Amino acid sequence: MKTQLEEQQKRINERMGKIRHKIMVMSGKGGVGKTTVSVNLSCALSLMGKKVGLLDIDLHGPNVAKMLGLEGKKLLSNGKEIEPFEGACGLKVISMAMILERSDEPVIWRGPLKTAAIRQFLGDVGWGELDYLIIDSPPGTGDELLSICQSIPEMDGVVIVSTPQEVATLDSTKAITFAKKLNVPVIGVIENMSGFICPHCKKEVSIFGAGGGEKIAYNMGVPFLGRIPLEIEIVNSGDSGKPFIVFKDLAATTYMNEIAKKIIEGVEN
Repeated sequence: MKTQLEEQQKRINERMGKIRHKIMVMSGKGGVGKTTVSVNLSCALSLMGKKVGLLDIDLHGPNVAKMLGLEGKKLLSNGKEIEPFEGACGLKVISMAMILERSDEPVIWRGPLKTAAIRQFLGDVGWGELDYLIIDSPPGTGDELLSICQSIPEMDGVVIVSTPQEVATLDSTKAITFAKKLNVPVIGVIENMSGFICPHCKKEVSIFGAGGGEKIAYNMGVPFLGRIPLEIEIVNSGDSGKPFIVFKDLAATTYMNEIAKKIIEGVEN
C-alpha cells in the first residue's frame, strides 16, 4: 500500500507533467533583486506568447504578490484543488502571502512544515497546462530549495541572480555549486543592478561595480545570460504592483527581453 508521501508525489508528478519547463530562480544572498527578476522574467515569457505560472516559495519573505498587485488576495479551493490567482500579464500565481491573515505576519516554521507547504503548492494547485513554471526561491541553499529540487527531479534548471560586487558573487558561487551537487543544470547567471542609469542625464554609473556576474559565470563554466541596470522606474513599479517589463522605454526592459529569449533558446533547444 502506498504511503501518503508516495500518493502526494504521484500528484506532484501528474501536475508537473503538464508543465513543459520548470525553472527555479535563486541567489546566494538576499537583496540582489531575485524576486524582481522572477516576476519580470515570468511576464517577459508570457508577453512572448508562453503560458506561465509563478510559484513563490520564499515562505518567510513572500513579495511576489505585492510586485504583481495581488496583496490581500486569499487562496481559494474548489473542493478538488487550490486555484492560483491570475496576475499581471496573465500569470498564474501562488504565494505564501495569499495564505497569511496580515502582510506583517511572520512565518515561524521549521523545515518539515516548509517542505509540506511547498509540496502542497506543487501537488494540490490547479496549474493546468503551462509552458513555464518559474519558481522564486528564498536566498541561500536551505530547506525550501532542497525540497523543490527533490520534488521535481526533472527540473530544467536554475537561474542564478547576482549583483556585481564581490560579496554577492561569492555567495552566487555557492548557489551554483549547490545546483551542481544536486545534478540540476545551471541555465545561467544574471547580473542585476549592473549600473545605475540617472533619470536626468541618462548616464550610467557603476555604483556596485560591474562585470562580477559575468566573471563568476566564466569561472564556474556556466552561461552568462546578461545584465540588468538599476533604474528609478524599477523601484517604483515593484512597489506599485506593476512589473517594469511593461514599460517599453526602459533599458532594463530591453535587457530582460534578451535574457528571456536566451532562456527560451537554452531550455527549448
